[in-house]
Amino acid sequence: MIAPSRPAPRETRAPVTCRLAADAAEVAAHHAVRRAVFVAEQGIFTADDRDERDDDPVTLHAVGAVSGRIAGAVRLHPLAGAVWHGDRLAVLPDARHTSLGAALVRFAVRTAGEAGGERMHAMVQVPNVGFFVFLGWSPDGAVRDYHGVPHQPMAIALSRGAGR
Repeated sequence: MIAPSRPAPRETRAPVTCRLAADAAEVAAHHAVRRAVFVAEQGIFTADDRDERDDDPVTLHAVGAVSGRIAGAVRLHPLAGAVWHGDRLAVLPDARHTSLGAALVRFAVRTAGEAGGERMHAMVQVPNVGFFVFLGWSPDGAVRDYHGVPHQPMAIALSRGAGR
């Protein structure tokens, strides 16, 4: 007798959400993720990665959560005209197997597009260039040193609803 076949179990993924930091606690969590990645893990900054951009009222601090726990961050702000800049994308090591990084990049692109942006720039660590190309970004100039680490300037065209 042949046993009836059963469908293979479906892979379950932890829910991933992204939003602008809603209050001081979420802004603090945003900075804690960045410190964990850029100071403690990568050693790019010695004590903190915060700069004057963080205190500028036009700067947006986004957080990404996995199963409700903030585990990612990205910062974005308008430049001259309809150009935006995204930076400080960080995802905690235990959340890197999720889609959180991609969700944060797409959230930043969509947010800038919905704010009227037409183009977004970012400085991307060289090992992450392929990830950004996969998400629709293109190299935008020669690789250069940024805080002691080789970075590739990248850009993407924005539109309302871009990055969905």
